[in-house]
Amino acid sequence: MTKLTRVAGLAADLALGLPARAVPYEVRRDVAVRMPDGVTLLADHYRPAGPEQALPVVLIRVPYGRGGLYGQMFAAPLARRGFQVFTQATRGTFGSGGQFRPFTTEHDDGLATVAWLHEQPWCDGRVAMTGASYFGHTQWAVAPYVDPPLTCVSPHITSSRVTSTLFYDHGAPQIHTGLSWSASIGRQERGGLLGGLPDPRVRAKVSRGLRRLPLQAADVSVAGAPVPFWRDFVAHGEPADTFWSQADHNGADLTRMPPVSMVTGWWDLFLAGQLTDYTALRAAGVPARIVVGPWLHGEPGELRMIARTDVKWLDHHLRGGPAPSGAPVRVFLQQAGRWLNFDQWPPATTQEQVQHLRAGGTLSPSPEGGEVAPARFTYDPADPTPTVGGPLLQPPGKQADNAEVERRPDVLVFTGPPLSAPLDLVGPVKARIHVRTELPYADVFVRLCDVDAKGVSRNVVDGIRRLDPRTVPADDVTAGDDGVLTVDVALFPTAYRVRAGHRLRVQVSGGAFPRYARNMGTGEPFGTATTGRTNAFEVFHDEAHPSQIVLPVLGSAHQA
Repeated sequence: MTKLTRVAGLAADLALGLPARAVPYEVRRDVAVRMPDGVTLLADHYRPAGPEQALPVVLIRVPYGRGGLYGQMFAAPLARRGFQVFTQATRGTFGSGGQFRPFTTEHDDGLATVAWLHEQPWCDGRVAMTGASYFGHTQWAVAPYVDPPLTCVSPHITSSRVTSTLFYDHGAPQIHTGLSWSASIGRQERGGLLGGLPDPRVRAKVSRGLRRLPLQAADVSVAGAPVPFWRDFVAHGEPADTFWSQADHNGADLTRMPPVSMVTGWWDLFLAGQLTDYTALRAAGVPARIVVGPWLHGEPGELRMIARTDVKWLDHHLRGGPAPSGAPVRVFLQQAGRWLNFDQWPPATTQEQVQHLRAGGTLSPSPEGGEVAPARFTYDPADPTPTVGGPLLQPPGKQADNAEVERRPDVLVFTGPPLSAPLDLVGPVKARIHVRTELPYADVFVRLCDVDAKGVSRNVVDGIRRLDPRTVPADDVTAGDDGVLTVDVALFPTAYRVRAGHRLRVQVSGGAFPRYARNMGTGEPFGTATTGRTNAFEVFHDEAHPSQIVLPVLGSAHQA
C-alpha cells in the first residue's frame, strides 16, 4: 500500500464519516470471470495483505467503473477494514465484454459470478453483496435465487421493481430520470475534465432534449450517440409490453432472501418501492433493517449512512461482530430535526386523517353536503403543466417554492386553515380524486404542500396515475355510470412535521413536466408522439364524489 493510497484512504474515510483504518490490503486488477455465454467480465479483487487464506467475499457489481471514485468510495473502505472485496464491472462497462443493456442481464451474470466465487480457494463459501442504486439492483437480481444463499445483502436506494416503479411511475414515464441517466451512462467512459461528476453543460442538454419531440432520439442530443437503455426505455413503455419483466423481482420467493440492510431518503426516487420491499421482506420473515433520512438520491449524507451501516452489517454477519442495535426502522422526521424508531413500517401508531377537497378551493375534514359544481381546467401538452422539486435523480429536487406552478390556470389548489398544533405525518399518503376527462388518455397528478405563515407553498409528497383505456378500469381506477372516474393516487410516503400556524394544501393537475412525459392525449407511444390534443378536466368534490387526501398522522406517543 503506497503512501498516496493511504492518504486517499484517509480522505475517503473522512468524507464517509468513518473512523480512519489502515489494515494493509492488496488489489489484483482485471480478474476475468467467464459467463456461460462466453462473455468475460472483469473485476478487481481486494484482499488482506499476507498469505492467501479462505475468507468471506463481499461482492459489488457496478456499471460505473471498478476503480477511481467508485473504487475509493465503496470497495477500498471495506478493504481497509479487513474485508475481502470483489468489485466487478457489469457487462459492457469498463473492460467487461458484451453490451450494456441495463437491467436485462444482471440475473444471469450475477448468478454465474457467485458460482465462480464459490469455486475459488480464497472464498470460504460465504458471499455477501452490497451497493447502492444500480448495484443495489444487481443484488435483487441474485439474492432471491442463488443456491447456496448469500450470507447477507445491503441493497440501498433501490427497489425490487426498479423499472416499473421508477421509470414508469403508475404508467407515467419518468423522462427526466430516464434521460439524465442515459446522458450519464452514455458518456461515462469518455473521460473529460469533470470525470463522473455532474456536468452543468450536460444538464442543459438534458433540459433541451426533454422539450423536443419526438423523444426517441433525445439520447443522441445529450450523449452524442444512441444509448441502448434510452432506446429500450422509449420502445417498451406501453401497458402490455413485458420487456421489463426480466428486471423486476418483486415476484421472487422472498423467504429465500438472506438478512437485509437498507438505507434510503425521503427525497430518493426509489423510496416508495424500497419501503414496499421492506414491508414485504418482514412479512416473509426475513431479518431486515432500514434507515430513511432527509436525502435526495446519492446525497453525501445518504452515502455516509450507507458506509456506516455496511461496516456494522458486514462485520456482524461475516465476522461475528455485535449485531446492529436499536429498532429495525429508523426514520428522520423532517422539519422536526429528529430521528424516530419503529418496530415496523408503516408504524402501528399512526391514524388516518381525511381532508376533503371543497368548493372555493378549500380543504376540510368534512365533505361537501350536497351538489356543487366540479372544478375545471384544461391541460395542454403544447404548454405542459410544469413541476418543481420532488424526488429527482440529480439536484435540484426536494422542496421548492410552488408559487409559479400554483398561479397557472391548469392547476387546482385546495388549502386548509392554519393548524393550531403541529401535525406529524409518518407513513404512506394517498388521494382519491373523482375526475371526468374529455379524452380517455390523461394524467392525474396530486401534490401535498406545506404553506408557511408567509404564504410560501412547499411540496411535501406527490403522486401520479396515468389514465389509459387499455388499463382502466383497474383496482385503483373505477368508472361510474355518470362517466366520472374514481382514481386512487398513491403519493410518496413521508415523515414530515407540518408546524403550527402552517396550512395544508393539495394541488390537482394533469401533469408534471419534465419529470414525467407530457400526456399527448392520443394514446400514441410517448417516444414517437409529436402531436397532442388539449384535454378538459372536471374534478368533482360533491357529496356523491368526495375527493380527498388521506394523511398518516402519528400518535402522541411519538410526538415531541
